[in-house]
Amino acid sequence: MKLSKAWIVATKDFSVFRTKKNIIYSIVLFPLLASTALPLVVHFTIGKHYGIPRTALPPVLNAFAFFFVIGAASLPTAIASYSLVGEKVERSLEPLLATPATDGEVLLGKSFAAFLLPMAAIYGGATIFMALMDTFTYGILGYLYFPNWSIGVVLLMVAPLAAMLCIGLNVIVSSRINDVRAAQQLGGLTVLPFAGIYLAGQIDILPLSTSNLLVISAVLSVIDLVLFYFSTTTFRREEILTKWK
Repeated sequence: MKLSKAWIVATKDFSVFRTKKNIIYSIVLFPLLASTALPLVVHFTIGKHYGIPRTALPPVLNAFAFFFVIGAASLPTAIASYSLVGEKVERSLEPLLATPATDGEVLLGKSFAAFLLPMAAIYGGATIFMALMDTFTYGILGYLYFPNWSIGVVLLMVAPLAAMLCIGLNVIVSSRINDVRAAQQLGGLTVLPFAGIYLAGQIDILPLSTSNLLVISAVLSVIDLVLFYFSTTTFRREEILTKWK
């Protein structure tokens, strides 16, 4: 497998996505809203009646940071669904599969495209999120809360692994579906386990501590490896050319 061929596939997808405004909007909207709305929630509730007391502020900040994991688990769906099912429907996938690139190189290139743009948006949103949170909470806490180990694990481990999980599932779903919207809806189900983890953290069943986030990362790594195996066995050009009609 040559990374150079995979990157050619990815750059081809990047050029296509620039013309798909709905995909760009779907990638940018969530990080932008999360990065501004969550800090404003904290800003307008600290110290007010039924608001967030100072002692409970750090766990709230860590919990809000987990929203970027939820975003990473859902944003690649738009790209992955179009890249696989959309091109299949528009019959622009067959010429690509007629090239000397192997199945693994094609799949890796499309995975690059589905991974890099959403993660860039997530990191951009997280940067704004941390800056605003520190601005709003410095006077209360007396120190800059972000960046810390917790959000470091979230952004460098849990979020990328969640994105890869989303991509792997979309590859498998795309091998059985010929409709982009249906693929997006099924692929969007990836977000449910992470929403469950967030809720479990809020009721102290699974606190979103650094140690627990590392455990979650380890579990996701195993799941991603399993999904990668199944996605590579599912993505076969012979089946795409003969059965994906």
